[in-house]
Amino acid sequence: MADKVVTHWKGNLQFESDNPSEKTFLIDTSAEHGGHGSGFRPKALMLSSLAGCSGLDVVSILKKMKVPFSDFRIDTYGELTDEHPKYYHSVKVEYHFYGAQLDEDKMKKAVDLSVTKYCGVMEMFRQFATIEISIHYHNI
Repeated sequence: MADKVVTHWKGNLQFESDNPSEKTFLIDTSAEHGGHGSGFRPKALMLSSLAGCSGLDVVSILKKMKVPFSDFRIDTYGELTDEHPKYYHSVKVEYHFYGAQLDEDKMKKAVDLSVTKYCGVMEMFRQFATIEISIHYHNI
C-alpha cells in the first residue's frame, strides 16, 4: 500500500501537510522569498527526514543490543547546488551520543547498519548527494 500525504494551500506561500500518522505541519518559506517564515522549509524537511529515519534505526538497534546512553542527537548539514533546480549535492550527518561509559563499538555498529542497510531515506539521498558520516561520543 502506498503512503498518501495531502498538502493543502493555506494562502500566500503557506501549505499544511498531513502524514499517514494523521499529524499535520506547516510548510512555508522565508519573508525574503515571499513567505511568512511560519512553517518548515521543504528542503530542510528532507534533512529532518534523513535524520529521523536513521535515528529511529539507531535507537531501535541500540535498544535491542541493550546499549545505554543518556542522550542522542543527529546534526545534518546539506549543501545546495548553485544552479536551479537547487538540490543537496552533499550532505554531512553527525551522530552525537552522550552518556557514561559509552559502548563506542556497538554504537558505531548501530550507525553503520542504519547507514548501509536499513535507512531508506539515506538510500534515496545517495541517488543525488555525496553523504559524509561521522560519529561523536560525549562521555559525561
